[in-house]
Amino acid sequence: MLMKRIRRAAGVLILMAGVVDCSGLTAQERVRAVVPPQTTSPVPFVSPAVDAGDYLYVSGQGPRAADGSLPSTTAAEVRQALENIKAIVVAAGLTMDNVVYTQIYLTDVGKLQDVDTAFAKYFSKVPPARAVLGVANLPDPPVEINAVAVRDLRGRRAVFPANYPHSDTFSPGILTHDRLFISSMAGMDPASGKIPDDPAAQVDLALDRMKAVVNAAGLELGDVVFVNPYLTKEIPMRLMNQHYARRFEFGNTPARATIEVSSLPGGAHIEYTGVAVRDIQTRKAVRPKNMPPSPTASPCVFAGETLYCSAKSGFIPGPHGGVYASTTPTQLRQTMRNLLDNLEEAGMDFSQVVSTTVYLDDLADQTEFDKVYGEYLGPIMPARTTIEQISPGDRKADSEGHYSDFEQVSLIAVRTRSSH
Repeated sequence: MLMKRIRRAAGVLILMAGVVDCSGLTAQERVRAVVPPQTTSPVPFVSPAVDAGDYLYVSGQGPRAADGSLPSTTAAEVRQALENIKAIVVAAGLTMDNVVYTQIYLTDVGKLQDVDTAFAKYFSKVPPARAVLGVANLPDPPVEINAVAVRDLRGRRAVFPANYPHSDTFSPGILTHDRLFISSMAGMDPASGKIPDDPAAQVDLALDRMKAVVNAAGLELGDVVFVNPYLTKEIPMRLMNQHYARRFEFGNTPARATIEVSSLPGGAHIEYTGVAVRDIQTRKAVRPKNMPPSPTASPCVFAGETLYCSAKSGFIPGPHGGVYASTTPTQLRQTMRNLLDNLEEAGMDFSQVVSTTVYLDDLADQTEFDKVYGEYLGPIMPARTTIEQISPGDRKADSEGHYSDFEQVSLIAVRTRSSH
């Protein structure tokens, strides 16, 4: 597909309760973070939220209240996580009606009913799109929720494919003025909850369901800029990639973060969630010149002035590629090098990153991870979600000296006017 690059001059505007001064910049170029006034114990290297002008990116919020206390029940913990999101959204001058997408991480997906009950209360009008994942561990179990909110509510509406059952807790898709946010679509029948026995059938069903949401919005899969395939160990990665690649144009695929998780709602083994653009002319894939095209993922894809980048690990590309570093901090340095390659190809750098998702093999490594992470990001730290998606693996080198991934990072960056 021939892509025409049209760049909209939209700067980064980040609102916060506590001001970060960026003197000498115009209003469109000022960078500030959103910090609720009741915040007493800020998390190092993380902004509670970053307002990037059109969109607010809210860090993963756990069940801990501002005073540090934890509720005594799962239902109350979910409500507190949503209260934390609400406090941030309000500090940005918005309401919960502006929230268009959430990702919900649970250490026990069997507690999803508590999430649904809380969501019905906090999103009583048009609930956002969402993804729900079962993970091994969280900074504050049993729940962590992040969010994206749109500043301009004009054009915001729910998208439902034909015959899709309506829900009071989430919308299959949410359209905004320029994007479509797609809820996680699992490899199961949405009406009966039946899961095919064949893993390939599960993959195709999940892809068909994602396509149905995209089509219901009047778009095509070619408009998608970012996808999260979430899968359990029951789905072979090679099989998933084969079926996924058939749906997208070679070399022009969405950016992607493929994450193995501990479990998914309803016993599903795969689901897809993502973001698409309403105007295909604002979509442009970015690939460093020394990187061959991929049938499954573009390194980064522009949605207007927003850059969605694939998850990267400490993998060293090349003829003898692999992960050679034996610790999380040393792997992270290579990860940041890989991410910077993609940002520089887009004419950007780490200072324009507004949101990251960090996947750790073991949350016990977070302090060491943060020391290195903090060397690269800033001066305004991005919003961030940190999870341990599956139980820690074997950290021994294989016969070729390769290690497994101890960390992965995906990011979203926004181009500022000064970078043109």
